[in-house]
Amino acid sequence: MGRGLSAAPVSPRLALGAAALVLLAAAALPSPAAGVNVTAVLSAFPNFADFARLLASTPVAGELAGRSSLTLLAVPNANLPQSPSAFVAGAGADIADVLRYHVLLEYLSPSDLARLPPSGKLVTTLFQTTGRAPSDFGAVNLTVGANSTVVVRSPAPSPGSNATVLGAVTAVPYNLSVLAVGGLILPSGFDLAASESRPPPPVNITQVLTDARGFNVAASMLQASGVANEFEADEHGAGITVFVPTDDAFAGLPATDRLQSLPAERKAVVLRFHVLHSYYPLGSLESIVNPVQPTLATEHTEAGHFTLNITRVNGSIAIDTGIVQASITRTVFDQNPVAVFAVSKVLLPKEMFSRGDSGSTAMVPPSVAMAPGDAGSEQTPQTRLSSPPDLHGEDSESSAALATAKGTSWWCIGLMYLQLHLLLSLV
Repeated sequence: MGRGLSAAPVSPRLALGAAALVLLAAAALPSPAAGVNVTAVLSAFPNFADFARLLASTPVAGELAGRSSLTLLAVPNANLPQSPSAFVAGAGADIADVLRYHVLLEYLSPSDLARLPPSGKLVTTLFQTTGRAPSDFGAVNLTVGANSTVVVRSPAPSPGSNATVLGAVTAVPYNLSVLAVGGLILPSGFDLAASESRPPPPVNITQVLTDARGFNVAASMLQASGVANEFEADEHGAGITVFVPTDDAFAGLPATDRLQSLPAERKAVVLRFHVLHSYYPLGSLESIVNPVQPTLATEHTEAGHFTLNITRVNGSIAIDTGIVQASITRTVFDQNPVAVFAVSKVLLPKEMFSRGDSGSTAMVPPSVAMAPGDAGSEQTPQTRLSSPPDLHGEDSESSAALATAKGTSWWCIGLMYLQLHLLLSLV
C-alpha cells in the first residue's frame, strides 16, 4: 500500500511573509473610482475662486462628489459676468443648470482635444441628466476652430452661447480634468436676446452680494431680516440704489454701536437706511442735483428723517449720515433698474445713534430714536448708570435688612458650635 503525502509544517515566519504579500497585492489593485471634491481642487487656483464659489453656492458641488471621469469647464474670474446669477436670470435660466452644463460626463485631456475629428465631438453634460433639456440640447459640441482652438457650443441648429477653451488648468488623471473656457456657456433655449422681449425678473440682491467678494455680513443680515424681499417690489418704477458696507466695514464698527444686538425691527430700519428709492448709476451720483436724498427708511417715518447727504469730495462720492462719513469704494452691480455700490463704512442714522465727544457713536434708546416728532431734535441719551443706593444713608429699610442678616448669621454660628461640642462629649 502506498503511503499518503504528509504536509510539511509551515514556519510562523513564512506565514507572516505570505500574508504580507497578499496585503501588498491587494493594495496594488486599482480601487473603485471615487468622486473628487471639485471646489477643493479649484481652491489651489485663485484665478477661479469666483467660479468655485458659484459651485459651492449651488447643489452642483454636492452632485459632483459622487461622480468620476469628469471634465469641468471652469471660467476664470476675469471672464465671469459682474453678477453671474443676474446674468443667467436675465436669460431665463437657472444658475445651477448653467453650471451643470459646464460639467462634461467624460474625462478629456488636452491630448484628447488635439485628436478631435473635423466634425467635432458631442459630449453629454450633467445638465442632460436632469431631464429638463429637450432632445440632446443638454450636450455640448466640441469643434476645432481657427488656429486649432477648441470651441464649445450647443448642438442646437439655432446660434447660441459658445466659448473657447483657453487651456488646461489641472487634472486628477482619469477622474477629473479641469479646462479653462472664455466665458459662461448657456444651454440652448436660454438666450439673452430673446429675454429682451419680456420684463426682466427681479434682481436677487442677496445673491448678487453672495457672488461678489466681501459682503457676507450684509448678505446674511438682508436674508435674515426679510428686507431683501422688499427690494423686488421697489425695483419697479424708479428702481433702487443700494449702498452695501463691506465685511471690513462691519468689523470696524466700535463696540458701543452693538448693531448686531438690535431688535429685528430696528435692524431692518438700519438696512432700509442704506437704500435709495431711485436708480442712480455712478455717473448720476457724481452729478446729483439734490444732495439730501430720502431712503427707504424715510418712507416708514416722517419726511425729512433718515436721509443721506451725497456729495462729490476729492474725486470720490461721499455719503454723510450726520454722524458717519463714508465713501463709495467700487461698483458691485449696475443694471437698470438696480445699482449696488460698496461703501467704506456702515451707514448709521443719527435718529438711532448719537456721536460722543470723542467721535465714537452710541445707540439712542428706542423711545428717542423712533419718536416721529423728535427724530430731528438733538437729544442725548443717558450715558452712565445712576449710583446704587447708599446702605448707610437714607435707605433705612436696607440698613435694617442688613442688621437682621448679620444677627441671623451669628445665631447660626453659635448653633453649629453647640452641636460640635455635644458630639465631642459623646465621643
